Amino acid sequence: MNEKRQMRDVYDAVADPTRRKLLRMLADVEELPLHELTVHFQMGRTAVSKHLAILKAADLVIARRVGRETRYRLNAAPLKEIQDWVSFYEGFWKERIVKLKLLLEEKK
Repeated sequence: MNEKRQMRDVYDAVADPTRRKLLRMLADVEELPLHELTVHFQMGRTAVSKHLAILKAADLVIARRVGRETRYRLNAAPLKEIQDWVSFYEGFWKERIVKLKLLLEEKK
């Protein structure tokens, strides 16, 4: 099967607030081991690991084994897809606001 099809959808991966928090935490550091990530959540290591596995399947995190621990790092490149999608709608709404302002000025 094509490797792209096996990857998890980036939108699905960031839909969960826990996964968004993990991404935000990893954006602030070079990499962190699982136990340092887990302390920031009210859930166990297994649950955090499952969230990281989803992010990894979407290519948003990279896991690296160092001895007995796994360290995680952010791979922000797939987030560009979301940025491109949002920026289209940002332009869409800016254009609508300009048209609304012009319409309101005509009504004065």
